[in-house]
Amino acid sequence: MTRAERNIRWIEDWCRVPEGKDIGQPIRLREWQKDDLRKIYDNPHGTRLAIISFGKKNGKTSLAGCLLLLHLCGPEAIPNTQLPSTAQSKEQAAVLFNLAAKMVRLNPELDRAIIIRDTIKQLFCPGLGTLYKALSADASTAHGQSPIFAVHDELGQVRGPVSELYNAIENAMGAHDAPMSVIISTQAPNDGDLLSILIDDAQAGHDPHTVCSLYSADMSIDPFSEEALKQANPAFDDFLNASEIRKQAENAKRLPSQEPLYRNYTLNQRVEASSPFISRAAWLDCGAAPSDFKGRPVYGGLDLSEVSDLTALVLVAPVGGFWSVAPTFWLPSVGLREKARSDRVPYDVWAKEGHLATTPGPTVDYEYIADVIADVFDRHDVRKIAFDRWNWRHLKPWLSKAGFTDDQLEGDKAVFEPMGQGFQSMSPALRELESAILNRKIAHGNHPVLGMCAANATVQTDPAGNRKFIKRKSHGRIDGMVALAMAMSVASTYQEAPPPKYQMLFVG
Repeated sequence: MTRAERNIRWIEDWCRVPEGKDIGQPIRLREWQKDDLRKIYDNPHGTRLAIISFGKKNGKTSLAGCLLLLHLCGPEAIPNTQLPSTAQSKEQAAVLFNLAAKMVRLNPELDRAIIIRDTIKQLFCPGLGTLYKALSADASTAHGQSPIFAVHDELGQVRGPVSELYNAIENAMGAHDAPMSVIISTQAPNDGDLLSILIDDAQAGHDPHTVCSLYSADMSIDPFSEEALKQANPAFDDFLNASEIRKQAENAKRLPSQEPLYRNYTLNQRVEASSPFISRAAWLDCGAAPSDFKGRPVYGGLDLSEVSDLTALVLVAPVGGFWSVAPTFWLPSVGLREKARSDRVPYDVWAKEGHLATTPGPTVDYEYIADVIADVFDRHDVRKIAFDRWNWRHLKPWLSKAGFTDDQLEGDKAVFEPMGQGFQSMSPALRELESAILNRKIAHGNHPVLGMCAANATVQTDPAGNRKFIKRKSHGRIDGMVALAMAMSVASTYQEAPPPKYQMLFVG
């Protein structure tokens, strides 16, 4: 047998399926997995770096666990050596360790041979002196290692061309004659990210000691087709549920905000996870005239800009199963025409038509804004206003002067609620707003300034799938959509559910 065939046989003889319907059964490597292992272990030049990249849920972690055990206690094991895995977070590092530990526990012979140290994420084989450690980028344990084999898990999450953890492990391998690293990951979104640089170098064939197996959908074909799904997902319709992945394609086709994430994670394409938040058609479908807020609970979002930029207050109120939307926008009156030219939008026309309010002078006067907000509270039953913390310290004194009490401005009973603009706070807010728009549950009356903000708003997605707003272009304003998202967030949090309705049924 070749080295690869020997390793394939060992994996199938000793490793067990750690999770799912076949849990505890011997692992049966698919032909594509065997081909990847042949590429690694039967490389006539010897392999120093192996890259395996495909869409999510194609058995990445299970394959990585098999390789770790192969080098920990299998035929690839070298006595008294270290075998780390790396990940960008402690949680991600724990995923691979936990799966490898399950494989050990499911085989009584491996369980007797390997000591599992759950609290410190280690597997130790006393008979060989080999030690596996799960390392993360947010830990300080990478230096001082002398590994002979390493698995870099989801290296595509590294943004930019450098990872201190990756470099520390790779540089520490120089003490061994034939070290090996394996990267198993979906692609990074940008050409300048570390994994993209490594893949491009491998595909260029500069180093015969580097091998690469890249499963990615061709950018020239229909991204929602079954052909694209099969190209990026070698386990399609095998242990990867074909119907579920088809649903992902359908959702991404219907929801533009989901397409970049779908292309990156499911099609394994090098696509930045940002896109228009909502399609123009979906936005226009919500163009019904808003209803009067009289007698309704009102919620709002306040996006405070720099003194010369667009400031937005967006109010929403539940009316007959819909959310009526009432936006107000401000810009300084001085220099309005020049601002219109620089941003390439008709601010001056909108001001004449009453869609845009102007504040006296060359800046947005916060005293003026505070008086308008006080008038809103006088006319409506305002329950909660979410605000961007930025510039709040400048507005708060003017709100106090306009008559708001300290309890209204701060504390548990405050009507003003701070809201961050990062992934943690904005992702739930965008989910609420997106759901309302797609289900045609808002009525914005085709307000032109708010429509401009909707057209400019794109979303950026982090590795965990959380989203936040970013601008489509440098001069594009999105303040109105930020304010609307904040308003919908506090509305969904504080709006009381309607009382249940009961029917009486008599059974004779």
